[in-house]
Amino acid sequence: MMWTALLLLGLVVLFLYARRTRRSNEPPLDKGMIPWLGHALEFGKDAAKFLTRMKQKHGDIFTVRAAGKYITVLLDSNCYDEVLSDVITLDQTGYAHILMKRIFSLNLPNHNPESEKERAEMYFQGTALTQLCSSMQNNLLLLMDSSEKDLKKSEWKKDGLFNFCYSLLFKTGYLTVFGVEKNNSAALTEVYEEFRRFDKLLPKLARTTVNKAEKQIANSAREKLWKCLTSQCLDRKPKHQSWLGDYVQQLQKEGLDTETQRRAMLLQLWVTQGNAGPAAFWLLGCLLTHPEALRAVREEIQGGKHLRPEERQKNTPVFDSVLKETLRLTAAALITREVMKDKKINLSNGQEYQLRRGDRLCVFPFISPQMDPQIHQQPEMFQFDRFLNADGTERKDFFKEGVRVKYPSMPWGTKDNLCPGQQFAVSAIKELVFTILARFDLELCNKNATLPLVDPSRYGFGILQPAGDLEIRYRIRS
Repeated sequence: MMWTALLLLGLVVLFLYARRTRRSNEPPLDKGMIPWLGHALEFGKDAAKFLTRMKQKHGDIFTVRAAGKYITVLLDSNCYDEVLSDVITLDQTGYAHILMKRIFSLNLPNHNPESEKERAEMYFQGTALTQLCSSMQNNLLLLMDSSEKDLKKSEWKKDGLFNFCYSLLFKTGYLTVFGVEKNNSAALTEVYEEFRRFDKLLPKLARTTVNKAEKQIANSAREKLWKCLTSQCLDRKPKHQSWLGDYVQQLQKEGLDTETQRRAMLLQLWVTQGNAGPAAFWLLGCLLTHPEALRAVREEIQGGKHLRPEERQKNTPVFDSVLKETLRLTAAALITREVMKDKKINLSNGQEYQLRRGDRLCVFPFISPQMDPQIHQQPEMFQFDRFLNADGTERKDFFKEGVRVKYPSMPWGTKDNLCPGQQFAVSAIKELVFTILARFDLELCNKNATLPLVDPSRYGFGILQPAGDLEIRYRIRS
């Protein structure tokens, strides 16, 4: 009888929840055709395609149902800052805890994004950034020298561009940020390969759609990474104070056990190393498939060849435009908040809407402003000089319906939620590309090859990844 009563109660709750109707001043409501599930399948399969269709149907704000949850999607980029600045009503920790549990099997009860951001800013900005970038440049050269040992002059070597970029930048970042031993290339390769096995399944882990075999692969990769990171990062005393050492000390102050600490290491490995490699792949891929852009970047590199690395990176308007354009096309994170109480928000056109307590708010800069055809002509096309003025200076002014937009692209987040490692990531990508183009002849195996399509399951998780690879060959420049 008790189970029958509970079942009936559950059905009543489900029925009442399914009966949700749009209240006055609330965004358009689109529940989908399937009870409870709503739009979950379409949302998860290709978020960009689905949300673009919803935007065309409903405008810059709407609420959809997905797996029993009501999600309000905001796509008016000129009001992102104002809306997301309310960190009391719009909580960013609730959904983060859910994802940490699903992806990393991790529970951080005292997780505080603001304090973590402040800690990161201490080590990834200002004077500390100079030292970090110097270490990164040395580590990159160390890895490049090692890769050149097996190459004879004039001998071509083939590889997939994605693996080439991701492995180099991951290993460079791992050596730099995690301060691990530099003379163990086998261990370094093992960490990279296990990380790739894990990372490939990350979207499915987040959506809890892994099958039995995939779950075993993810568990195995996690276990091996936890073991590697424990020996490299927790069992070894750092020679000097670092961001990672500071982070571990904070976990210990919170009374978290060793098991939780080692799991947290994998979280930080993904946060710091999960996006730069894919970004470098898209950038080099765009250059190789657009000869005019490659020529312009090569000329810029040649012009600064006599400068020191830190000076060489400062005045590169062409490369900076290429990077911004690449990130505009491939940075696709979903910014998510839990609505803690009813809240009024205003769009940039003055319209007022009410957010409902218990719903989830999502902002998707990939669609607006980055792929908005009213801001960018032919937004799906790569145009290396899109962010350059006619005189070669940086272009900052973009307009929509005659009104200047705050941000033509938002790969690093919003005003109060900017990635604290932005400058370090840009420096690492720039140094990798400059070093590769300076030291190697690099070309496509098939001169008519085009960039692979994106993997649509990666929408929402930072920089997109390709569904395939781009075959390249390279040799030491004479």
